[in-house]
Amino acid sequence: MTDRVRLFLASFLMLFVELALIRWTGENVLSLSFFSNFVLLGSFLGIGIGFLRADRPRSLFPHTPALLFGLIAFVLAVPIKIGRLSRSEVIFFGMDTSGLPIWVSLPIIFGLVALVLAGIAEAVARVFARFEPLEAYRLDILGSVAGTLAFSVLAFLGTPPIVWGLVAGIVMVALLGPRLRYVAPLVAVAAVLLVESIGGATLWSAYYKIDVVDREFRDVPVVQVLVNGIPHQEIVPLEAREALTPVYLKPYERLTPGHALDDVLIVGAGNGGDVAIALDRGAGRVDAVEIDARLLDIGIDRNPDRPYDDPRVVRHVDDGRAYLERTDRRYDLVLFALPDSLTLLSGQSSLRLESFLFTQEAVTRAREVLEPDGVFAMYNFYREQWLIERLAATMTRAFGTEPCIDLIGEGSGLAMLAISADPSALNCSGGAAIDLADAPAPVTDDRPFLYIREPGIPGLYLVTMAVILLASLVAVRAAAGPIRTMSRYSDLFFMGVAFLLLETKNIVQFALLFGTTWFVNALVFAGILLTVLAAIEVAKLPRLPSPRVLYGALFAALAVAWLVPQEWLLNLSVPVRFVTATALAFAPIFLANVVFAQRFKNTASSTTAFGANLLGAMVGGVLEYASLAVGYRALLVAAAALYLLAYVTGRGHLRGEDRAAGRPDEIPADPETVILFAGPAAHAD
Repeated sequence: MTDRVRLFLASFLMLFVELALIRWTGENVLSLSFFSNFVLLGSFLGIGIGFLRADRPRSLFPHTPALLFGLIAFVLAVPIKIGRLSRSEVIFFGMDTSGLPIWVSLPIIFGLVALVLAGIAEAVARVFARFEPLEAYRLDILGSVAGTLAFSVLAFLGTPPIVWGLVAGIVMVALLGPRLRYVAPLVAVAAVLLVESIGGATLWSAYYKIDVVDREFRDVPVVQVLVNGIPHQEIVPLEAREALTPVYLKPYERLTPGHALDDVLIVGAGNGGDVAIALDRGAGRVDAVEIDARLLDIGIDRNPDRPYDDPRVVRHVDDGRAYLERTDRRYDLVLFALPDSLTLLSGQSSLRLESFLFTQEAVTRAREVLEPDGVFAMYNFYREQWLIERLAATMTRAFGTEPCIDLIGEGSGLAMLAISADPSALNCSGGAAIDLADAPAPVTDDRPFLYIREPGIPGLYLVTMAVILLASLVAVRAAAGPIRTMSRYSDLFFMGVAFLLLETKNIVQFALLFGTTWFVNALVFAGILLTVLAAIEVAKLPRLPSPRVLYGALFAALAVAWLVPQEWLLNLSVPVRFVTATALAFAPIFLANVVFAQRFKNTASSTTAFGANLLGAMVGGVLEYASLAVGYRALLVAAAALYLLAYVTGRGHLRGEDRAAGRPDEIPADPETVILFAGPAAHAD
């Protein structure tokens, strides 16, 4: 195998395995649904260690198949236990599990992920050094893009993990050779994933591991749908709804007699149970919005009432908030039907798929798409009284009236809330009376964390992030030597912190503007990768503006991004919104990478510089959780402050003091290290 092919395959493998681990561990370890960037940070700690080990005589890469098997076996064989948090702090779903405590299990997973990626990254780094930088850059980017595209396509097609494992295993064998000590662990990995993939009635969507179970409840046949091991939906025949799931009927019971149902919008249509009820109540047209195409397919195939076969139903595979923002129809009823996703948008933010559905801006938009006497309703297992109060207060602010509230089952947290700008559209007699005087403030598009009662970072998050930071410090110390030797690269440290915050802000903003779908998320990461590519090419030009000018342009781009309100962008047409949002988001990323590449290509010690920036990236991942307290917009301010620190601490180097002191230009602006240093999550999904 030529070095050119080897570099391409190793880069492909690194990206592919990272994305697969982020997705697979999140589907099998419940707690990773609540610690958004845990696996991502473990991945990039491993990548950093792999590059630091590139000149070691003994390679870690041959041990990667065994380490990968160890990780997969641990996750599948050892149950994870999560103790309950104080209900005054945050609501978690599906917390009644048993097994190892979270403080034992998550560090083990973090360490194993880091070791797996360290071996693969070391294979990339060793062959990368053999090429002229530009050629190495092209091959690495091609491999990175190919790995990202390959996994995105497999996720879109709903392939099971055995397919992901086979792809990774074939590439590993191609790089390592067909020796038994490499092949045997990979065969074991394939066997374990095969059992998981074909066991029971398991399906795989772009978001979930889905299990479909047939059972009986009170002599009624029920199809239960579990996602990532948690009960999520049930398909119940229409005639049994009133007895088994009365909350589904409550919105219609609260409508005044004769209320029109010419147009109904159901967000979270899922298996079609709510659609069947709307049709039974006389709906003239039902727009059924569901973000997960596989859940929709289950409804098409398994719902005995066949609601999706009715010509009055229009299916939309889309994010609910994105649909609300785009539609120009007016509805008699808008229903949010249990839209709790139980998963996160990506491995890099604390955003859930449904987070933007319950903000003040979203509920206000729901009112705007209603007819003058239209009704907006939602229901779910809200778990806590304060969450019901928050949603009721949000609806009251948007509509100017108070909602009807039905509490179903004492202490269950199951509730239905309905409201209209026209009080005559609803009959609220007999409903629950709730005092909203002390209700938690509504969440907003900037801070869309519905399940956290007050702005702040829950204690368990703080402890977990402290563990990650400590592990990163120890790992970097072991690989790069004393931390104090990195002091002259403090500007690279601050760049690493700032870029991770900047990237997270852009991921979240695109999710709001265009939907929390896997496709939008994949496009953002592809855009980041291409922007880094363009920045490196510019940094290779013989003449560039001075660092002062480049930093000035970066601060200006950050200021513009901060000044432009998100609600203004939402009011633009989709094509204009896309162009404007792309310019606002990617201009700072491009300029930040030009600044970094210009600085990094003249560093005297690549290992020390890498360690400094790696620590910055780890700190940036920890600081991302500050958005739980201050919102995502504030991350731009934090990024600007950190880039200012980078400018102040790195001015001497940017003026060429390294050259003046006789230090060689040891490292050119090679693409892999620029991507890693300027923003590790450029490799993530």
